[in-house]
Amino acid sequence: MTKILFVIPLVLITSAAAAQTPQDRQKGHDACSRDVSRYCRAHMQEGDQIVLACLKQNRAKISKGCQQMLASHGQ
Repeated sequence: MTKILFVIPLVLITSAAAAQTPQDRQKGHDACSRDVSRYCRAHMQEGDQIVLACLKQNRAKISKGCQQMLASHGQ
């Protein structure tokens, strides 16, 4: 579970590293952590880009908050 705390901010950092503040990363974690745990748990050890791809692949199932977070970061 603690790995989720680090995965989501890292995923979002890869898309907009220069523009993000720590608050943005926390919002990304809050918005997508449950979705990562639910739909992408098997990929958490495979790296941030794989988790991001998993979230995109499951876009129709993930929460609206996570969908909005991905869209706001160009994903």
